[in-house]
Amino acid sequence: MKNVKKRLFFVFFQSIVVLFCLNGQQIVTAERFLENVSEKYAAFNDYEARIAISSGSTDMYGTVVHKTPNFLRIDFTTPSEQVIVFNGDMLTVYLPEYRAILNQSVSSSHSSGANLATAQGLSLLRRNFAAAFLTGPDPVPLDEEAQGAREMVVKLRLTRRYGSEGFREIILSIDPVSLLIRRMQGTTIADIQVQFDFSDIKTNQGIPDRRFMYDSPPSANLYNDFLFRDTE
Repeated sequence: MKNVKKRLFFVFFQSIVVLFCLNGQQIVTAERFLENVSEKYAAFNDYEARIAISSGSTDMYGTVVHKTPNFLRIDFTTPSEQVIVFNGDMLTVYLPEYRAILNQSVSSSHSSGANLATAQGLSLLRRNFAAAFLTGPDPVPLDEEAQGAREMVVKLRLTRRYGSEGFREIILSIDPVSLLIRRMQGTTIADIQVQFDFSDIKTNQGIPDRRFMYDSPPSANLYNDFLFRDTE
């Protein structure tokens, strides 16, 4: 009987210790962590970063600029002079290789994959994807193969809730201190891998609206409604 009482007391004592420990710290789930990131981005009036986009053998580099509520612009250095601009109503793409300006009236949620790294994009992700930690809540190296001091991030796996989403899965790599997204790796429904890397991030610089006005080269050919043009 004494041994039984001792065991019961030991279990009770362990339970009390665990309860007090849990009371002193917040258990952050993957969903809550993503919500914290979303709240962080919601506080940004504007955002600027260097961006690298890779898919298969294609690599693109440039500068991405975002301003609330839904202005977005990417000026590429590779391909040189290529531009993507979204002013909330109109998507404009300049392809210097073809001297072509492509215009399309389109909703903000479809403007660009890079737009997912904004407050509006994160809100859509939380609504349409289920979040889980990739390996756990502890930070892991952004690049396993990196030499020397390695940048540490928290990695989330987002799995689509609905079949209508273009990405089947998205891996977010997030700085655990600043809560800034450093990398997005998406797998499309066609199993195409697309990666967005964001670096040299600056926020709340007072970026003016005119930054999102684009004067197209006068010699470029103009094509309207290039995404949803009717076909007969």
